Amino acid sequence: MKHCGTQELTTERLVLRQLSIDDSEMMYNNWARDKQVTKYLRWNAHRSWGETAETLNEWEKHYNDPKFYQWGITDKHSEVLMGTISLCPAPMLKTGWHLNTERLGAPWEVGYALGRKWWDKGYMTEALCAVRDYWFDTVGADWLAAVHANENIASAAVLEKAGFVYDHDVTDRKFDGTPVPCRAYHLLKEEL
Repeated sequence: MKHCGTQELTTERLVLRQLSIDDSEMMYNNWARDKQVTKYLRWNAHRSWGETAETLNEWEKHYNDPKFYQWGITDKHSEVLMGTISLCPAPMLKTGWHLNTERLGAPWEVGYALGRKWWDKGYMTEALCAVRDYWFDTVGADWLAAVHANENIASAAVLEKAGFVYDHDVTDRKFDGTPVPCRAYHLLKEEL
């Protein structure tokens, strides 16, 4: 595996790109403040534009790290920022897999958020497939993990459309420590 960081990815309708503090207003207005969008995420809806700016400022500091993967999802033509997608190490997901993780290596997890205005149009599946292909073809990883809250059936549909397979139940935690019953999925490069 050769980490390559957050490189720009394009699809038929989208550009996945690095984010900057200049994106604060669009991110805050388009999804970060929306409690319906963040309902099943580890983080709560942002209370102010400043909170979003702080998040983006932190992310921006890490883009030189080849192991940092955080994309903004933008419309290819209008350049409107509609969501985010990321990959990160998942040490909490070390056990429980119905896979040989000794052979495959430590889990990396995909996470995403999309503004409600863009739900049910296939955008998140399109973005996830681009990140999946980048992870396997460019970075050279053998597998990828994902977790969603049991109640988040829309996320289950996105994962399954991108080829992920349900593996086991797990209790995940929000950033504030609140436990959340979840379903863990895996995707093997060799099964694509």
